[in-house]
Amino acid sequence: HEREHDREISELITKHEEKMEKLRAELKEQQHKLDELQQQMVAAHRAEIEQAQVQSQKLHSLELEALRLSLNNMHTSQLELTQSNLRKEKETALMELREMLNDKRAQEVALLQSRHQLESEKIKEQCLKEKEDL
Repeated sequence: HEREHDREISELITKHEEKMEKLRAELKEQQHKLDELQQQMVAAHRAEIEQAQVQSQKLHSLELEALRLSLNNMHTSQLELTQSNLRKEKETALMELREMLNDKRAQEVALLQSRHQLESEKIKEQCLKEKEDL
């Protein structure tokens, strides 16, 4: 009877260790996915910055050409005002995009943390139950 009991304990320990390994693997996979998402976000952010720089350079070239063609101070003043407004809109759009990407990342991180916490609690409960059963 004692050998049977020892065997059952060994089986439970083995099962528990297998479950822990599986959970560790799943956690690593989730971390890998999170890392991939973060890399994608960084790449998207860099691409947006590059695009904004290209657009800024194009805008700057157009503004320089317009300034060359302008014949009076009134026209120059209007072009500078337009440039200022475009910069503000661009900065606002970039800030909103950054906030949106940060919010999205934060939500994804929170979701993964929540899942991890729930899985950890399940494992703890299962361990406690197995201990009580033993």
